[in-house]
Amino acid sequence: MEALSQGREGWHKSFVMKHPLLLSVALLASCNAAPAPAPTPEASPAAAPAQKSALAPTEIVAAAPAADWAAIAPSDLLVMDLAPDAKGAARRVVIQLLPPPFSQGWIGNIRKLAGAKWWDGTSINRVQDGYVVQWGDPDGEDKAKAKSLPAGLKVVPAEEYEQTDTVLKSARHRTWMDGTGSIYGTPGLSGTDDPSGKGADHPIRVYSSIGDNYASYTGWEGGWPVAGEFGKAWPIHCYGTVGVGRDYPPDTGSGAELYAVIGQAPRQLDRNIAVVGRVIEGMEHLSSLPRGTGDIGFYKTAEERTPILSIRIGSDVPGLPRYEYLSTESKSFASYADARANRRDSFYIRPAGGVDICNVPVPVRRVP
Repeated sequence: MEALSQGREGWHKSFVMKHPLLLSVALLASCNAAPAPAPTPEASPAAAPAQKSALAPTEIVAAAPAADWAAIAPSDLLVMDLAPDAKGAARRVVIQLLPPPFSQGWIGNIRKLAGAKWWDGTSINRVQDGYVVQWGDPDGEDKAKAKSLPAGLKVVPAEEYEQTDTVLKSARHRTWMDGTGSIYGTPGLSGTDDPSGKGADHPIRVYSSIGDNYASYTGWEGGWPVAGEFGKAWPIHCYGTVGVGRDYPPDTGSGAELYAVIGQAPRQLDRNIAVVGRVIEGMEHLSSLPRGTGDIGFYKTAEERTPILSIRIGSDVPGLPRYEYLSTESKSFASYADARANRRDSFYIRPAGGVDICNVPVPVRRVP
């Protein structure tokens, strides 16, 4: 069965907190200090020059040079066109597929399904508040009514939910955070960012953090958030992440049933279900859908479902805009990640001193 069973909730109801919460407390200066004398006119705060606010994360992204942006190939996009909304407006959702080495068995199946136009005429069947939107064949659990799948789809083993870390370390660049929140550099970042020249083993930016409860470290590999420990690494569930619906193990899903996260990051799903992509445009068309009326957000009637007109690989969609992401190997991204962890712009009173990996979304934009 390709769909997540409506009555089977055990696989997603609980999670294990792997690490205790780490807290850092700043000590206040002595409370016994004498009060400051009244300012003289020359020393008046009004006479002092205004302190310049640090750049906000969005300002850092806006100022990033063109060289810091990496192109997304149209062949790595999945374009889903939903039926028009109540006012007749078109609804298009653009998904970027995960690059190698992650989840390639499922992504190969997704390419075959899109090429066969298998999703045309299917629907969005589940919208669970604060959790996921799920789509595919509404009759997928009824063998008598289920839509036939294209020939040649791969049965992907659960071992492919993660990859050996040595595969990732062979990449040219890497940026990651350990459990203390330290952002580590890559061979491509040097000079003022890495005065030691030690590359991947030397912290280039350090700040306090509560760490990660699901892995020994988290970071970014080739533009994607990943986590790892004990020689393994895997893609993670954040807002907008697209994954593969499945039944109980050993079933891992074919890729015909997909979901997108519309709530707080369900990191307990990491390494339990295949991550295959992320929504880069049109997320509002999924997150704003009416919530399901049945168990775990499934719609009870066909009338409640949103029809899917088509799903295609981006290279097969005429006139599709070009997209690019801020390279996670760039100095602009390092500055952006640091600013997300330590907000110093004028709205903020106190920097947080840390950040969850899912609160550092990789910026994606249409090519100017």
